[in-house]
Formats: sequence, C-alpha cells, structure tokens
Amino acid sequence: MNPDSLSYKDAGVDIDAGDRLIENIKPHARKTLREGVLGGIGGFGALFEISKKYREPVLVSGTDGVGTKLKLAFMLGKHDTVGIDLVAMSVNDILVQGAEPLFFLDYFACGKLDVGIATDVIRGIAKGCEQAGCALIGGETAEMPGMYPTGEYDLAGFAVGAVEKSKIIDGSSIREGDIVLGLASSGAHSNGYSLIRKIIERDNADLSAVLPGESRPLSEVVMAPTRIYVKSMLALFEKFPPKGLAHITGGGLLENIPRILPENLTAALQKSWPMPPLFSWLQEKGNVQDSEMHRVFNCGIGMAVVISPENAEASIRLLQDAGESVWTIGEIRNRRPGQAQTFVE
Repeated sequence: MNPDSLSYKDAGVDIDAGDRLIENIKPHARKTLREGVLGGIGGFGALFEISKKYREPVLVSGTDGVGTKLKLAFMLGKHDTVGIDLVAMSVNDILVQGAEPLFFLDYFACGKLDVGIATDVIRGIAKGCEQAGCALIGGETAEMPGMYPTGEYDLAGFAVGAVEKSKIIDGSSIREGDIVLGLASSGAHSNGYSLIRKIIERDNADLSAVLPGESRPLSEVVMAPTRIYVKSMLALFEKFPPKGLAHITGGGLLENIPRILPENLTAALQKSWPMPPLFSWLQEKGNVQDSEMHRVFNCGIGMAVVISPENAEASIRLLQDAGESVWTIGEIRNRRPGQAQTFVE
C-alpha cells in the first residue's frame, strides 16, 4: 500500500465502527416493532403504513433534543437514560393534540464514534419507544471529526403520530368552570438544565450524596428520565376525551398552559401538589425566586389536562389506575382585561 495513501479512518471516520453500532442496535429496534412498520433498520428510508382504523387521519409531527442535560450525562458517564428523554420530549408534544405516536427517528452526532456509548444511548431510545408504543424505524449516526469534543455527542429526535381529524385536541372547546388536572413529573425532565448545572457548580454539590427528602443520590435524581405519558393518556382519550393538554416543558406551567387556552379564558392554579425535593433543593441552593421557578421548571407537574367538571373525578381514577399521580391543580375562569392567562393563587 502506498504510505502516502489516506483512508476515511485516517481522517477520523470509522466506517467499521458504524457498522458495529447498527448490528448492536437492531435487536433493540426490533422490540419496538408495531403494526404499520414495513421493513427494518438499514434501508435508505423508513416505511410505515397508516392503519385503516383511521377514517380521516391527520399526521402530527414533533422534533426536539435533550438540551444541556447531556452535559451532566458526559460528566457522570451515564448514557442509558438520555435516549428516553429524547423520545419523551417529542412524543409528549404530539400527544397533547390527541395523536397516537406511530414511529420515531433519531439523529446521533459525534466527533469520534464510541460504539459502547452510542449503543447505550440508542438502547435508551428504544426503551422510550417501547414506553410510548411507537416504532424506532430509522435514524442517522453522524461521525464528524473536529465538530465535537472527545466524549461528547448531540441528539435530535423526530416523532410522527396520527389522530382522527374529528378528535384533534386544540383547546377550542375549553370553557369557564373546566378543571385543570396535573400529572406528576419524574423530575426536571429535560428543561432548565443550564440553571441546574449552574446551581450544582456554584454550590460545589456532591452528586453522590443522597438528596434531602430522597432515597437516591443527587446524580440519579437529576438524571431521572422524562416521564412518557402516552399509554395512560391514550386510555383517557377513549373514555373521557380532554378539552386541552399542555406538556410542561421550558416555560413551566405559566407559559405552557396559555398555549392551549382561548384568549378570553385564564387558568387559576392552586399549589395543591407536593413540591418534589429536587425543586426545593434547587430553589434553596440557587436562591431562585418563586416566579422564576414557575417559569423555568415543571415544579412537579409534567402534563396538565383540562377536563369537563363532570368527568374530573372519573378521569382522576382512570389515570391513577394507569399508574399516574394526579392532582386537581386549578380551574378555568373568564379572563379580566390585562390578566395573565395562567397564574398561581
């Protein structure tokens, strides 16, 4: 071989490593297969047939990442849960419009491919897809030397779901007197991590120490994967269709609930749910004001559900039976001039 001859591997891209990764993830992707999948991982495009159970199917799509929570994953060497976060952020988003998630695609980008780390990440993605009942049918692994520091990567996810046109949830039927239910979050989910990391850094916090009020070390609490609400909410759709749903992400309750409310209405919230220990710790250590906590974090509520008052109690029981912790957190009222569309009393 000519000693001056260069290969792709010399330039920093290991094709063989990419091939090994594909073989590693195939069994995990197979666990997510569902009706509608045509073909498997490895083709140029992913094929999915929409079920004939829909008379007028409307496709709903969403895309998101994990944000700077990845920085903590790099620091802790914990890569097996961020894939669940990735799936959750997109499937919960499309769920709020009444869509059943059908399939998911992922994008994994790095400077140098570590097959072990990438396998852990994508195994988590497959686990998230199993929780959401959607199929992992494709994705892209991009090895780009010089683009990312050693040991770091970035993630993006893409979910597609379907909803019957007549059953789209858009908030237009919300009325005064409707009830707001709150479903418990599993932690900070994937929002507010720039502030979380700043507080950890400023406090010089010991991530191996057990958080007050918790049985787990701080490292596990801050890396707890985002809760996926798909299966419990799909069960609710069948029995007691909600009038509106809000996935509580960046902006918290105060900025996400208004996205589903008609202009003439407001959501009056009561602090009727327990503040999880993580958020109490963050507020204390960061000296974070209440208003900032409500704008940055979910503060223990990961999904808000607006439901007719006559269906509220039955909906709570159904959601509890499905494994959710649920509280009545507010009510819908007529909005006065200049009044915020969501406020905590």
